Amino acid sequence: MSTSLRFGLKIEHQPQQTNSHTHTHSSHSSIQTMSYVPPHLRKSVAATVTATATATTTTTTVTPTNVDNITTNHKLNSKSNNNAFSNSTPRRSSANNHIQPSRALAVPNVVLPQWKPSERVLRLKPEQIEEVRLRLNVDVTVTPDSPAAPAPIESFTDMCLASSIMKDIAIHEYTTPTSIQAQAMPVALSGRDLLGCAETGSGKTAAFTIPMIQHCIAQPPVRRGDGPLALVLAPTRELAQQIEKEVKAFSQSVESFRTAIVVGGTNIADQRSELRAGVEIVVATPGRFIDHLQQGNTSLTRISYVVLDEADRMLDMGFEPQIREVMHNLPEKHQTLLFSATMPVEIEALAQEYLTNPVQVKVGKVSSPTENVSQTLEKISESEKIDRLLSLLVEEAALAEKLGHPFPLTIVFVERKTRCDEVAEALVAQGLNAVALHGGRTQSEREGALRDFRHGPTNILVATDVASRGLDVTGVAHVVNLDLPKTMEDYVHRIGRTGRAGSTGRATSFYTDRDMFLVSQIRKAIADVQSGNTVAFATGKVARRKEREAAAAQKEARMAQSKLPATISSINVEDKYKYMISPAPNAMIKNEGSADDAWDD
Repeated sequence: MSTSLRFGLKIEHQPQQTNSHTHTHSSHSSIQTMSYVPPHLRKSVAATVTATATATTTTTTVTPTNVDNITTNHKLNSKSNNNAFSNSTPRRSSANNHIQPSRALAVPNVVLPQWKPSERVLRLKPEQIEEVRLRLNVDVTVTPDSPAAPAPIESFTDMCLASSIMKDIAIHEYTTPTSIQAQAMPVALSGRDLLGCAETGSGKTAAFTIPMIQHCIAQPPVRRGDGPLALVLAPTRELAQQIEKEVKAFSQSVESFRTAIVVGGTNIADQRSELRAGVEIVVATPGRFIDHLQQGNTSLTRISYVVLDEADRMLDMGFEPQIREVMHNLPEKHQTLLFSATMPVEIEALAQEYLTNPVQVKVGKVSSPTENVSQTLEKISESEKIDRLLSLLVEEAALAEKLGHPFPLTIVFVERKTRCDEVAEALVAQGLNAVALHGGRTQSEREGALRDFRHGPTNILVATDVASRGLDVTGVAHVVNLDLPKTMEDYVHRIGRTGRAGSTGRATSFYTDRDMFLVSQIRKAIADVQSGNTVAFATGKVARRKEREAAAAQKEARMAQSKLPATISSINVEDKYKYMISPAPNAMIKNEGSADDAWDD
């Protein structure tokens, strides 16, 4: 057993048990499949357990019950239930019996049906599979000594999904799987762990949502007092709401299928009632979900499908302790899917710890600005920014009116909450329909702002970085960076709100002298795309810290340079060398550039 220290947390690594596609995850705690016990209560619980064990000579092993007469709709026959994970270790051992569940209900066995695609897909030869992946721009990697990854499937029909799910796919007019869906869905349906990385607007939410619903309807029914069958953790309320909306869209034809959203800023009592009544899927932010676990409103005992969405953003926001609390206390038998817009070292470490022999699926150029976005850089003084923005958007409104077109959906990114409100008010004063979105607003205000922006009448959203990741609004045509972010990665995520799912978009960024370090990186990325070179930059917390340090050093050097006495009054430059001189300060750069996916301030 090896011990490592990361982010101030001591983690004990133990070997994990695998059994081909149906595998178990070793726990890091003796309470792995029991009711959740908060860290601050664990010592007292252990002491009570020891005293109890001393006073009695008998122990009781909790044995999962067999469930009979379960139909396809949310149900399965008892034979399949008994055979599931037959080669795996029992859910509980006598060593763990000292912590009993908070309810008398025994935990049913997890059912993982032996999924198979259509015969047409099964007949594909290896060279044909590679040809499909090449066409889809999908890169697939498996760990050494692991089975080959399932073949990509370019038709929902060939995925052999439940009829209720197929009905909802048809209702929502999904015709052909996107690249990430074509490859990630077969991996998830086969029961394998998945590490997914895809560029912006790729449809990755459906890629984990549809297999999750298929998994849940195969399980014994959820009873009152049971915890959920599947859990999705997301960094922000807005992203959680988008995921819940997608889950409901593809499960509306499934009989008695319940989903709960568990996020901050909303009534915790309503969430408590919903969780205690029993739900199949919980979509949550980490902090609020831990609150409910600590209050005993739900449990982890029946979770067998876990999704960590926008995992890089959750780490950035400091949710790693909460993620660990959940992952360490899950039942041994569960499937984990981790999705991240970027692949920094922190994510690779997280995947190594919590995923068992994962299939890694990458689609497109991860962490690069999208080629569908035309990028403009405009140098301007700080005091002139708002006036320039008003001029730009009023001009666009006049042009749209002249052509008889609606005003193009626009997101304006600013640095601070107070500035966000100030800019929104200034736009409204000019007769434009604008609304502010930032972390200082109540949850109902944030929901209202997004609803008005998605469905009208608002067509300008002024936001802090709360909206830079994961926010999926169809038809955003223009992103304006009134204030540039501090790092290239954040810039990529911001402009990734437009040019999604194959459409084109524009990004306009105002900058001042303080932004020159980032501007130089953006210019290089634009030039690399033009010349056909790969656009690459480091991502993750460590990379962003180094980037900020480099920017600060450049700023100090520039300030020191400006304090030096001028020794040369003028320089004569021959015409043939004038191309080497920097362009005028107000010059604009407009080019095809590039972005990726993933978002609270």
